[in-house]
Formats: sequence, C-alpha cells, structure tokens
Amino acid sequence: MNKKYQVVGIGNAVVDVIARAEDTFLDLMGIQKGIMQLVERDRGETLYAAMKERVQTPGGSVANTLAGLGNLGLRTGFIGRVHDDALGRFYADAMKKEGTDFVNAPVTSGELPTSRSMIFVSPDGERSMNTYLGISAELGPEDVAEDVAAEAEVVFLEGYLFDKDKGKEAFIRTARTCRAAGGKAGIAISDPFCVERHRDDFLDLIENEMDYVIGNEAEIMSLYQNDDLEADLKAVAAICPLVVCTRSGDGVSIIHNGTRTDIPVDKVVPVDATGAGDQFAAGFLYGLATGRDMETSGRMGCVAAAEVISHIGPRPEANLQALFRARGLI
Repeated sequence: MNKKYQVVGIGNAVVDVIARAEDTFLDLMGIQKGIMQLVERDRGETLYAAMKERVQTPGGSVANTLAGLGNLGLRTGFIGRVHDDALGRFYADAMKKEGTDFVNAPVTSGELPTSRSMIFVSPDGERSMNTYLGISAELGPEDVAEDVAAEAEVVFLEGYLFDKDKGKEAFIRTARTCRAAGGKAGIAISDPFCVERHRDDFLDLIENEMDYVIGNEAEIMSLYQNDDLEADLKAVAAICPLVVCTRSGDGVSIIHNGTRTDIPVDKVVPVDATGAGDQFAAGFLYGLATGRDMETSGRMGCVAAAEVISHIGPRPEANLQALFRARGLI
C-alpha cells in the first residue's frame, strides 16, 4: 500500500511565542506559574505585547509529532486551521519547511486570528503557558479533504480537539475516511482533563473508531478510573487492538492484540520535558508506519523522547535516524 502520506495529523495549529520572564513579571501580570491556561483575545493581545525578545515556533501537540516524523523522513500532512495573518502564514510556511504538507490554505474570511500560546520561561526553567485558541478551535468536518484522509496510511488525532463539537466531527470524518481506504487511525489522549470533560465520548471513539491509542499513565487511568494502572490498561486493551502507555522513568507498556511488551528506559533528569510525549509518538508511529514490531517501535519512541528532553524546545534537534542507527534499531 503506497499512499501519498505515511502519516497525517489533525490538531490545533498554535504558534508558540516564547519569552523569558522573571517571577516578578509573572506576579505583576497575574500569570499562574507552570500551568497551561486558556485566555481570551484581549488578554492574549496584552500578554503578546508585553513579551520582550519573542521567539516564535509552530506548536501544537500533533504538529510537534509531525515535525519528528519529518525529521525521520516520512511523508506527512497536517489538517489544521490558521488565519491568513502574519502568524498564520508563518505557521503554514514553517510546517512546509519541515517537510509536512499544510493541506488547508490559510483562511481569509472571518474575524478570528491564528491561535497562539504565550509561553513565559522563568529562570528555573518552568514554562507558564497562556493559550488563545482563536481560529484553530473552529476546525470542522469541512476542513477534512476526502483525498487527504483517504491517502494516509496512518492518521493521528489530538485529544484537545474534542472540546468542540465541530472538532469531534472533523475527527470522526478523518478516522472513518482513512480506515475505509485501508489505513489505521489513532489518538493521543493529550490531557487527563480532556478525558474528564468527555469520558463517554472518548471511550466510544476508542472502541468504535480507533486502531490505536497512546497516552501516559494519568491519561490511561483517567479513562476507566479503576485507580490501578494494570486494571485500566486491561480495560482499554479490551476495546482497542493497540494500547501504548508511557510511564516516564518506568518505561513503556504496549498491549497489541492481547500481547504485552514492556520496554525499560534509562532515567534521566530532563532539561525541558516539553514535547516528550509528542516525540515518543513520533518515534512509535515511525515504527508503526514502516512495519516494525512493537518492541522496536516502542524503543524508537523512547529514543526520540530522550532526545527532545535533553534540550529546550518541543522538537528534535539531532538527526533521529542517526540515533536509531546507533541503537541498532534501523
């Protein structure tokens, strides 16, 4: 099966705007430290204007994963929504430069600007995120081109989109179109709070529309709330053929058609943990898309995650293929 895309992602197209900030500045601006907060447009514009020496990068969970897959040389596409403004054009161009087709042209009509997350990095390395969702929250089924979803061997969805009904519809259309054409569809849970808000819908989606699910311990445990990781893993594995659970320093547990694989990892102190889950997904999906077994795919995910936590920023800086080669994985 040789399709136009090996992996297509669908998710929020958010420009990350990063600046260093003292704790006194955070207090002054009323920014809660170390967490992600959604902000309204006015607040977003105020914070953006207050940033000195801004660094802009295309962000969003699925987009970070696609950047990792691009680093690995796969053919990738991204379904997302940006406005035809400076940040939107920047985002679309940056994705193209990293080798991913940005399949939806920037939107020229309507009021909402491109989504952005103002990230303040304090001297201790903590990141305080203030996200204005803007136009990406308007992603709907009409943004999912039949020929893009059908031309994907694997599609990858981000849980954050679930917060809007239109996003949910875009999701399901992408998954069904891909699977009807012989591809595989899966989800990165994104966030335990996301599950709290939509538990029944999430479980319904995983059981009826998904071939794989990737999440960390907190995310997997939030689905069934057995308060016991082993019981929760079994419950998810009963409704989905492939479940991947990342357990930080305790490695990764994969259950594929009832067969379990546990992969240990070396414990390291991260320089910046941002993007660890996104890059684990990139390594794992690379393995899945290129026909590797579960152990190899899981180890690829761990190598990619270890690379990204060794430096600031959510995207790989080293050549991941070279790292895989050094570990005998390819």
